[in-house]
Amino acid sequence: MAKTPGITARHSRTCASRETGARCNCEPSYEAWVWSKRDAKKIRRTFSGRGALAEAKTWRSDASREVRLKRLRTPTTKTLREAVDEFLEGARKGEIRNKRKQTFKPATIRQYESALNNRVLPELGDDRLSDIETRDLLALKERLLGGKVSDSTVRNAFVPLQAIFRRAVKNGDIALNPTLDLDLPSGDQGRERAATPKETAVLIDALPEADRALWACAFYGGLRRGELRALRAVDVNETCIHVEYGWDDKEGQQAPKSLAGRRDVPLTETLRPFLVAHLERTGRRGDDLVFGRTATEPFTSRHVNKRADEALAALVVGLFLRGVNAGIERYTLHEARHSFSTFLDAAGVSETRADRYMGHSNGSVAGRYRHQLAGQLVADAKTLDAYLSGSVAGKVVTIAERAAS
Repeated sequence: MAKTPGITARHSRTCASRETGARCNCEPSYEAWVWSKRDAKKIRRTFSGRGALAEAKTWRSDASREVRLKRLRTPTTKTLREAVDEFLEGARKGEIRNKRKQTFKPATIRQYESALNNRVLPELGDDRLSDIETRDLLALKERLLGGKVSDSTVRNAFVPLQAIFRRAVKNGDIALNPTLDLDLPSGDQGRERAATPKETAVLIDALPEADRALWACAFYGGLRRGELRALRAVDVNETCIHVEYGWDDKEGQQAPKSLAGRRDVPLTETLRPFLVAHLERTGRRGDDLVFGRTATEPFTSRHVNKRADEALAALVVGLFLRGVNAGIERYTLHEARHSFSTFLDAAGVSETRADRYMGHSNGSVAGRYRHQLAGQLVADAKTLDAYLSGSVAGKVVTIAERAAS
């Protein structure tokens, strides 16, 4: 048989063709190759079985085109585990940035490392990057979902994997990104709750005095947990709360979640009495932490949540003894933030300004070109106050009565 350029027949050891002049009496495999000028190496692939020669010819034709378009190169010897270590190290040093061109937060890096070590590397860590295909990742995803792993846990395992493979494509380690079109689950929606103004007033009143300002700031200011932990007395003024930092459990004070996290939040008359009373009672001033265990140590979520649980349980028992069957639920600090967003919407504050007060980084593009006019923050605070006061008035307890007590 005539030789085909770029394709070599591989006969079995017992094939008669190994003798000079003898004809082949085996079913050979075929090795096809193309030359990669960028790598100064051959890219090879072997085909066997029925139709192997035709498959080899087709692959060589397609591969030649991909090489010319610089979409195919010699397989990397780098394993997924090596790529993960390289990515995490670069992220820690700030050399590798996220899609918004910002450094990864320490908590995000820890989450990535944990998810990869627990869910991905035990399965695929020793495989070469160039050998991992979409079907391998799809099989892993389905095994995790079938193993009763929550949707959010599965998604969190693949998000860092997507970043690693995007980087590998840009670096030329691989030609195609196998993490595309994986159809990842959207994540659990259990935290997407919001309290009503009536529930908020009742819950805050049930808390110990030392915790009321903290929860009021979450419900009526929408600050994230880390922002509440990092809030300093100097950042609270007559008209607004200036959000400047977040707080990481291990790294301490840090930049907020995104550039949009640095913002001014309107200080409503609903929220002001809580903060004023808290600052006077604690004597916090200047750079002191507003809600810290001490002026320099932030609060711990575990203790804050424990006290809130105990306060709610006592409230429910007290109402029950009075013959009131109240279906009162406890909300987390994250859900308090959802409540604030809901209040802004219900009060009629524009979506653009609401996104700004919430510190959202993915608001509409148009919002980036709309700037806050003088007096808007105060006007929005009055609008929100009017809504909250009107919603609570005549219910279990009015805000005006509570503020005066």
